[in-house]
Formats: sequence, structure tokens, C-alpha cells
Amino acid sequence: MGKNEEAARFLPLTEATYCILLALAEPLHGYGIMQKVEAASRGAVRIGPGTLYGALTVMEKDGLIARHDEVDRRKRYALTARGRSVLAAELERLRLLVRMGAGSTAGADTRS
Repeated sequence: MGKNEEAARFLPLTEATYCILLALAEPLHGYGIMQKVEAASRGAVRIGPGTLYGALTVMEKDGLIARHDEVDRRKRYALTARGRSVLAAELERLRLLVRMGAGSTAGADTRS
């Protein structure tokens, strides 16, 4: 299975998974991830602890993230090469969807 095919098997990502992977551009602990997602989305996306830690467990099992280190009993996570590949594939998928939407609404009447 090629790199693109391997990444594609994880797509589409859930909103929470996508946001968590984006937040992990640098190693972070759980609370830091929640704060970064909320700040980056200007409060539009909030990930609760249950969702976050469940997602981290699945992503770690799938090899998308790995424990980076532990500081003051806080486990910090980081993207793996597989995680970066999956995130890049999802970004490309989303860009395509935006291009498709922009093309189909170019002459549409938006007053409805």
C-alpha cells in the first residue's frame, strides 16, 4: 500500500481529530490541545476532555501520534510521520471541496 493510499484509509477525519492533529504541530499536553483548538477556531470548536482523551487513545493506537514526553505528570503528544501524512491528505481533500464549492456558487443567487 502506497503512502497516499495508507493516508486515505483514515479519511475523512472527524472535526475533533482534524483539529487535534492541527494542534499537534508542536508537542502539547491534553489541556494545551483543548486551549489551542479553541483559540485557533475563535471559540467555534471546543473539544471536551472525554472527546479529547478518547481521540488521543485511538490516534496513538493508529500511529498518528505518539507520546513525546511527560512534564510535571502531563503527557505531551506529537505527530508521527503517519500523522503528518494523514493531515496533509485531509488538508488536500478539504481544499478540493472548497474549490468545488467556490466553483458551483460563483453565479448562484444567495438571497434565499
